[in-house]
Amino acid sequence: MGFYPSGFPAGMLPPGNPGDDKIPEKVPGAAGRSHAVARLGIPSLTLSDGPAGVRIDAIRGKDSTKTFYATAFPVATLLASSWDTALVHKVGVAFGSEVRDFGIDVLLAPGMNIHRNPLGGRNFEYYSEDPVVAGHMAAAFVNGIESNGVGTSIKHFAVNNQEFNRMQLNSKVSERALREIYLRGFQIAVKTSQPWTVMSSYNKLNGTYTSESHDLLTALLRNEWGFKGLVMTDWYGGHDAVAQLKAGNDLLMPGLYAQTQAILGALKSGALTPAQLDVNVTRVLELVLKSPSFRKVAFTSQPALKADAAVARQAAAESMVLLRNEAGALPLAAGRKVALFGNASYNLIAGGTGSGDVNRAYTISLAQGLAGAGYAANAPLSQAYAQHLRAEKAKLPKTRGLLDAAPVIPEMAADAGALQQAAQGADVAVLTLGRSAGEGGDRQETDDFTLTAAEQALLKQVAAAFHAQNKKVVVVLNTGGVVETASWRDQADAILLAWQPGQEGGHAMADVLSGKTNPSGKLATTFPVAYKDVPYAADYPGKLLPGATGGANSFMGKPSENTYEEGIYVGYRYYSTFKVKPAYEFGYGLSYTTFTYGKLQLSAPTLAGKITASIQVTNSGKVAGKEVTQLYVHAPTETLAKPEIELKAFAKTGLLAPGQSQTLTFTLTATDLASYNTTAEAWIADAGTYTVRVGASSLAIKEAATFQVPQAITVEKSRKLLAPQAPITEMRAAAK
Repeated sequence: MGFYPSGFPAGMLPPGNPGDDKIPEKVPGAAGRSHAVARLGIPSLTLSDGPAGVRIDAIRGKDSTKTFYATAFPVATLLASSWDTALVHKVGVAFGSEVRDFGIDVLLAPGMNIHRNPLGGRNFEYYSEDPVVAGHMAAAFVNGIESNGVGTSIKHFAVNNQEFNRMQLNSKVSERALREIYLRGFQIAVKTSQPWTVMSSYNKLNGTYTSESHDLLTALLRNEWGFKGLVMTDWYGGHDAVAQLKAGNDLLMPGLYAQTQAILGALKSGALTPAQLDVNVTRVLELVLKSPSFRKVAFTSQPALKADAAVARQAAAESMVLLRNEAGALPLAAGRKVALFGNASYNLIAGGTGSGDVNRAYTISLAQGLAGAGYAANAPLSQAYAQHLRAEKAKLPKTRGLLDAAPVIPEMAADAGALQQAAQGADVAVLTLGRSAGEGGDRQETDDFTLTAAEQALLKQVAAAFHAQNKKVVVVLNTGGVVETASWRDQADAILLAWQPGQEGGHAMADVLSGKTNPSGKLATTFPVAYKDVPYAADYPGKLLPGATGGANSFMGKPSENTYEEGIYVGYRYYSTFKVKPAYEFGYGLSYTTFTYGKLQLSAPTLAGKITASIQVTNSGKVAGKEVTQLYVHAPTETLAKPEIELKAFAKTGLLAPGQSQTLTFTLTATDLASYNTTAEAWIADAGTYTVRVGASSLAIKEAATFQVPQAITVEKSRKLLAPQAPITEMRAAAK
């Protein structure tokens, strides 16, 4: 194996096997490779990062006459906001064609950890706070990618919900919270898509490194879920190579000299049997046999970038979430004069940093997108921002390490005279607020989750100047994660959440702002009113253990722990159960049209194998649009405490013309209704009355109906796995 990244200080990474660094890379910039065995005809497989686009070097060596750019697609959080598995599958097909065309065998994506906390540094790489959304989005993406004859790796398995000391963090989680929240999405993805590989995470789970956990990688993943593929470590993950192989981790990446010696020593001593090693090797060979490299699939290194950019643009536009639209501030009338404020209006944040970065040919800013859509920008303002950005970028370091945070360029202070002229000369103000995040660090509450003082001042001044002229103010959020909005949203007439929309982001934003695309995205993660409203906010992302040592090697981290005291009450499960009002709830999103819901029809009053729920959705407005319809269930709580509601299914209508209707049908089985009963060590659908609630968000419930489960149904029997080292005192809902 091999991986020799630039940007790491000498001595930070453990040494690889002698000579590995002398082997030429098939795809420069890829994350790593497996070893070739020429005498047996076994080729080296190439593995590449890329949650939002293939991450490889755009320039190879010193030859700049040829370029190897990849498409930067929208980040996972934005794709999940589409609630459209067909669209995500389409992105996967386009994405996978680039994986194939660059000669890559396995894409190290998608990431699908849960948005446990809005400060998670890699939340942009992950889909949602809800495992049903995360699981089905990941499955659609995997199926799209792998339709090209290349592999994927769902990651980081499991409970990698923060970057803080990730190499030595012990995540302490109850069995039930694990099963229902943090593992459920992976389970859905495995059963629905059977990805070629799974990547274990860095952290410990209840005292054992995930990469060394037989409970996780064999008893659960393979024996219970039926996973057929290969498991690999994250790069430099884990501690004990022999324990990793025994646990069911087949490919240790990037492959270290110390690991090789440990395995050979264990074989000699009998600590590792040839039979166990054969199991691991067999899985590696099974991956090799279906790989493009073994099948000698020709590759061009010339993907269809133009066609893929069109897919990226469509996906971004159809996933953006309209959070606010007072008095029809949007869409903007054609030909309007726009005053563009905020660094991110001119310097789009296409995606996250670290392994999530993409070497793309271009990035379309909002300024460019609006110009292309026929809107005239305020020239003096645009020139002032160009000068500001040039001056600030000149101050930045010339190089940046792989895991270094993106530098923050301070907002330009508003000049009173220029602001007044802009308000008089333009028809509308558009202010973009940007946030970057990435691998290796978590976000902060102050000046990241909340607006900076400069941003607050700019918004206040722009709103005052334009509202004094009776003109609208639109805020665009170009962020990788959730931000606080409650304190300032009333200053904006409209708020568009664009997330990090990829290289075509400016065009996609303009498509939505102009009305070319009617926004149909909805939140796959909750926006709280304040950070203190987040369960377990104060103690996130964890704490150092007493006497923790680890030297100055920030990559390897220090011994730490994080106790998941909120249990199953994550995201909307918490807000709905404990009656905490969010700024914008899970599933929320506005449209330029309106929709009405017909009567909810259940196929039977009692569950007998399955039950279907049907509802008609009608476009009752004046423009064509799509509606995301969500089905939640309120379950009986006599036997086991449960959240107020849990998402069980969702669907997105087609593009409905004004007056047009579509009937959506959902199927529920005992598997969908079951909760994990730790005492019984089983998934059980409890007896009692179940209420189906269908609506436009977790709070905007339009219709409800009930059905009965006459007696408890044991869906699947398990055994005690992954139990905490000591009991965890979890948050509890009040008895009803």
